[in-house]
Amino acid sequence: MDLSINVGYFGPHISDDHELISKLDDLGFSCIWTAEAYGYDAVTPLSYFSAITKNINIGSGIMQIPGRTPAMTAMTAITLDKLSNGRFRLGLGVSGPQVVEGWHGQPYSKPLSRTREYIKIIREIFQRENKVVFDGEFYNLPYNGPDSLNLGKPLKLIEPPLRNNIPIYLAAIGPKNIELSAEVADGWLPFMYSPTKGDMVFKDYLKKGFEKSGVPNKDKEFNIVATVFARLCEEHEVDEYLKPARTTYTLYVGGMGAKDKNFYFNLMCEYGYEEIATEIQNLYLSGKKQEAEDLFPDDLLRDLTLVGTKKDIEEKLNYWKDSKVTELSLSLPIDIPTLEFIKEIN
Repeated sequence: MDLSINVGYFGPHISDDHELISKLDDLGFSCIWTAEAYGYDAVTPLSYFSAITKNINIGSGIMQIPGRTPAMTAMTAITLDKLSNGRFRLGLGVSGPQVVEGWHGQPYSKPLSRTREYIKIIREIFQRENKVVFDGEFYNLPYNGPDSLNLGKPLKLIEPPLRNNIPIYLAAIGPKNIELSAEVADGWLPFMYSPTKGDMVFKDYLKKGFEKSGVPNKDKEFNIVATVFARLCEEHEVDEYLKPARTTYTLYVGGMGAKDKNFYFNLMCEYGYEEIATEIQNLYLSGKKQEAEDLFPDDLLRDLTLVGTKKDIEEKLNYWKDSKVTELSLSLPIDIPTLEFIKEIN
């Protein structure tokens, strides 16, 4: 199983921690992933990481689709791939309606159809076979809307990209989104993936997507990258180091998205915790966030994480190795001893 690290929404402290980034490169970690919400962007840190490393891949996990045109995303991906000498992975996601409409000022309607068109245009730009012409429901190249100057013309990328097959990943958790990931992307970036329950929950969605793709044996090449909190510690320290995971998972289950449209809430229900998930959501949305956190079940929390003693982590890692997940992305905060131990036993 490949191992990578997710620095999340970046943060200035990472730019000062050359030791951590260099260590990842030396240890042979697969990728360093960044994210964005409405603070630091996911792209700029990757340029920095590519400059101070030689081997590790750099991945956007994720760049927000509503924040960039398909062409801008393709140009950025091609630039990062060139800067890193072919080490870039393009992770994309639609984000949620609060960020899409509240921050980017874009409509959230039909996110699946938008994503499909978006990726199709990006791949066409990557291939650089013809000038790009696209007539879709959401994207038109050249633009020919009612306010158009009618001066646009089809264009082709000025220079050939270093690679025309830069891998594309989608972050998704809803059934149709997962199916789309398996159909049109090279990999999937799930969150709250359970190594003991996830395969059963997700297998049918992935299977449908693989079948729609028309690519023989695509399931054998598809990369599933699950983000997981990890920390090597003593038994009496476990609860302390589980706190970041408890807070994050409670936020996602309790307050991520509208009450009647929260895929993480639905996922917790599918894992067999419907009653508790409902209580967590009700508490969280009524402002009782700490009470909601306290209610998050310990057994699920431990199942979703790699926090614990050497024996705990070894046992848990075996569950991950037996799952459909092909890459574990260890989430910050994390320390070098934890990285070294997990790499050693993997």
